[in-house]
Amino acid sequence: MLNLENHNRSRHLEITPSNDPWDPIVSLREYGRHVLTSVEMTVTNLCNMRCEHCAVGDSLVMKEPDMIPLKVMLDALDRVEHLRTISITGGEPTFRKQTVDEVIVPLLQYAKARGIRSQINSNLTLDYERYEKLLPYLDVMHISFNYTSERDFHEVGFARSGHAVNPDVAYRMYHKMIENAARLSEAGMFISAESMINYRTHAKLPEIHRLILEMGCRRHEVHPMYAADFAEGLPVLPLADMRRAIHSLLDARDPEVWMLFGTLPFFACNGNAEDAELLRRLRREPNVTVRNDPDGRNRVNVNMFTGDVYVTDFAAIPAFGNVMDTGLDAIFDDWLNNHPLNQKVNCHCDAAGCCGPNLLVADMYYKDIDFKSRKAITL
Repeated sequence: MLNLENHNRSRHLEITPSNDPWDPIVSLREYGRHVLTSVEMTVTNLCNMRCEHCAVGDSLVMKEPDMIPLKVMLDALDRVEHLRTISITGGEPTFRKQTVDEVIVPLLQYAKARGIRSQINSNLTLDYERYEKLLPYLDVMHISFNYTSERDFHEVGFARSGHAVNPDVAYRMYHKMIENAARLSEAGMFISAESMINYRTHAKLPEIHRLILEMGCRRHEVHPMYAADFAEGLPVLPLADMRRAIHSLLDARDPEVWMLFGTLPFFACNGNAEDAELLRRLRREPNVTVRNDPDGRNRVNVNMFTGDVYVTDFAAIPAFGNVMDTGLDAIFDDWLNNHPLNQKVNCHCDAAGCCGPNLLVADMYYKDIDFKSRKAITL
């Protein structure tokens, strides 16, 4: 069962650059090993957009089957010994009002009652009332924002729709997203806007940052886009361009706003002078953090339609178990201790605050590198 004393104590701590409960290094330092502290749930495969960079685009459908009983999921969460955070994702989780009322709100109510932090991944393009229902319970509303104009939104957000989408329709959705973000921010919701560093955005990040600030977002997340799965045909941005993009964003950003970088392909053990300088800057900049990738380290994903459990979004690993017949802690421990792919990247450098590369980064940039034999340079 959950350690309610620890969880309720952490519940009262504000989510800040020094308190990011999704980062696996937090529990790694506390327990001396990776433990399951975060569960992500896919509550829909429906979406009103078809973004070119979508990590789950191949699984989106027009009609979906019935879900597993919500009680099965709640019972499974109850049995996770060290649970601290949940995330709700899709598709667009709020696509159906019924999903909001019968699945999302109960999950958020459960999380709040148990002292567990919660996040939803949404595009915020639907009616405001769907999101307003979440205000009493939700900790973080996570959105993707990779645009400098409504035209960008149209091109990126419907690139994989398979048919022409009227620009006026897309433009209305874009402005609805901005309006909803501003209203929800004003109402007190913590909105974290994520931007991808890719071939479209790398020269536009300062302008994207400005628009995110105008929406009142509390945090700007920045993640490189990796050409994999649904997005495997997109151009790969050279590492030099990625470094320049990050420096230009740091030059232009508002230092009062939390900027969170994640899934970076730069490591303190690289021995590359440019990498080292970038990492030094990231460490010394105020209100800047670099989050270790949670997938496969302290988080699993549960498909709410099949009960299948996945350990990582970034590798072609089949379901590792099913919540209907196996506890999530047992599934996670099996992955952690027995799977050869995990053994390949399961390294840790406390001095650098680093849990190593995820499987996709290792495969794309460090195929023949044994991270367990490396040591961090002094930052």
